[in-house]
Amino acid sequence: SLYQYDMVITITSIRLKNLWKFSPLSLHALKIIQQMKDQPGLLQFKKTGLGYLHYTLSAWENEADMKRFSASGAHLAAMKDTRKIASELSTYTFESDQIPDWKTAKQLLKANGKTITLN
Repeated sequence: SLYQYDMVITITSIRLKNLWKFSPLSLHALKIIQQMKDQPGLLQFKKTGLGYLHYTLSAWENEADMKRFSASGAHLAAMKDTRKIASELSTYTFESDQIPDWKTAKQLLKANGKTITLN
């Protein structure tokens, strides 16, 4: 493993209400990626997705840094806008000594994720 210690990993999926919501999602994503550039504790970030379903994965040195990031700036603004954009949101946070590939990450999210249905 690249790291001698555990990382905190968060996997998220967001299901768009409709394809018109891709633009606001992309705008939020750009601002969040800007915010991430100077985030203490961030080890890796990646995203994937197509059509209605989009995923993010971030790896952090510790839970405090992850929580500080998610509750501030562009990420907080995006969370407040989630109900307008998404019909469903899933999230799973866990500790690991390695970052999973997308296939594994999606399986972990499906098996262990906390899913919120939005109207």
